[in-house]
Amino acid sequence: MASQFELSVVSAEKEIFNGNVVSVRVSGIDGELGVYAGHTPLLTSIKPGMVKYTLENGKEEFIYVSGGFLEVQPTIVTVLADVAIRGEELDQQRILAAKRKAEDTLSKSNNAELSAKLSREIAKLRVYEIVNSKLANRR
Repeated sequence: MASQFELSVVSAEKEIFNGNVVSVRVSGIDGELGVYAGHTPLLTSIKPGMVKYTLENGKEEFIYVSGGFLEVQPTIVTVLADVAIRGEELDQQRILAAKRKAEDTLSKSNNAELSAKLSREIAKLRVYEIVNSKLANRR
């Protein structure tokens, strides 16, 4: 039996996930970060992207986050994000439409806020593609 710890993923609106996991992986500001039971306490910023966690049965699940913070404590890991969406709830058409709109607007004016929005949509699309690839492999 693998060592477990509690993971809590919380958006500004609600708790997206709370349960025991054997590992979690996030996109930190300085690169990818993997957390296992017994990890050293840590508080760091995370980039828009994927939170990937593995349940004790080996099943991997994915959540898109718009960025935020990761807090690692001895028995619990918390991900705080403004926006967090379960991978299976992502809508490819909405993501692509938002991405196109951001690209079109950005091509007309170089705006840091729009550039950040485009980065978030690309990260969201990446999570969508990974989740759908995993789902296709299960069939």
